Amino acid sequence: MKKPLSIMLSALLVASLMAGCGPKKTEEPKDNKPAEQTNELKPEEGATLLVWESEGPEGEYIKYVASEFEKKYGVKVKYEPVNHTDTSGKLQQDGPAGVGADVFAAPHDHLGKMVAAGLIQENHNPDRVKNDFMEAALRGVSLDGKVYGYPTAIETYALFYNKDLVKEAPKTYEEIIEFAKTFNNPKEKKYALAWDVGNAYFSYSFLTANGGYVFGKQGTDKDDIGLNNEGALKGAEFYKSLRTILPLKAADSNYQFMDGSFSAKKVAMIINGPWAVKGYQDAKVNFGVAPLPTFGGAQPKSFSGIRALYVSSFTKYPKAAKLFAEFATSDEMLMKRFEMTRQIPPVKALAEKDEIKNDPIVSGFMAQAANAEPMPSIPQMQLVWEPLATTFNAIWDGQMEPKAALDKCVQTIKDAIAAQK
Repeated sequence: MKKPLSIMLSALLVASLMAGCGPKKTEEPKDNKPAEQTNELKPEEGATLLVWESEGPEGEYIKYVASEFEKKYGVKVKYEPVNHTDTSGKLQQDGPAGVGADVFAAPHDHLGKMVAAGLIQENHNPDRVKNDFMEAALRGVSLDGKVYGYPTAIETYALFYNKDLVKEAPKTYEEIIEFAKTFNNPKEKKYALAWDVGNAYFSYSFLTANGGYVFGKQGTDKDDIGLNNEGALKGAEFYKSLRTILPLKAADSNYQFMDGSFSAKKVAMIINGPWAVKGYQDAKVNFGVAPLPTFGGAQPKSFSGIRALYVSSFTKYPKAAKLFAEFATSDEMLMKRFEMTRQIPPVKALAEKDEIKNDPIVSGFMAQAANAEPMPSIPQMQLVWEPLATTFNAIWDGQMEPKAALDKCVQTIKDAIAAQK
């Protein structure tokens, strides 16, 4: 997948999205030196770096950082486009051969897998993350009490709505269902709402509204799976009912259909993430972003993701690599990243800046972020995506009833976890 308060902002974001215990304290110098200690790192003589990051605005940002880093430290940095969801798999192959990246971007739900495979080093300056970054960012890049990543953005998905077709963002799915009665025209492929219905990342939100979850204990307990509890079942049944306003097979209501239809102004509302903003602006869509609607009075929780940079265990220049990752996630560089990508920097103080909290598009995602939960980052999370996607497809297409589908999903995940032991 391309793959993701309103002006109340950080206080609500930190309290709601990221509530919970952070990782245990790692070993730190007793004087607890501030973030400026990054200057104590000196790159190795003759160091050069290779950095992997997705193409597009994120890649342009890395190029900018590389240029500034070379000016300041004299270290040449080469950028190579690799989708951030593919980097960990590529490093597992290229790292031992000595041709992998020194620093690379990855989503936080890959963390457990990367640590288990010995692909990454710990963050050189964990106090910077613990003291300055949002709780969700800290949780996202930490495992077993150790901080690994250097967070670059927090993202979640929300409701995009075409302001020329919908005067105000609906607060409930029930409002959307009513709107669809007068707006939908299947012959013209016009629909009130569309999203990538078979994609577990997006459709998971329906399961959460009434208490469904992936893993217990804030996503850390692999033995407590809540994808077929009573709340999840209630959400799955409502999810199935939306087929009446989006009468397409799951394979046809995919990301490409949703994305293209909204750009063409044929679909009034979609569920998508901040990575899509620029495309709709370029398509001249007059749109707004709002939190996901409620259903039955319950508020769905979206997945939140933490994008971050990681230092490879295979780098020949660990000091230069760590210095680059810290430089790239300094306040100054993260504000430049926001300017270039419009992705929210996960630093508490930056989220309070006027250019972020007063941005009408960004504030919509921030409002949803208050109703979001970080994707679990334990290694077993990678065993969830495929069975859960299969489940949503089967329910949507009427191949299985929600209860049977969810029960099968959970059993499939449990079997896969048991096979790992």
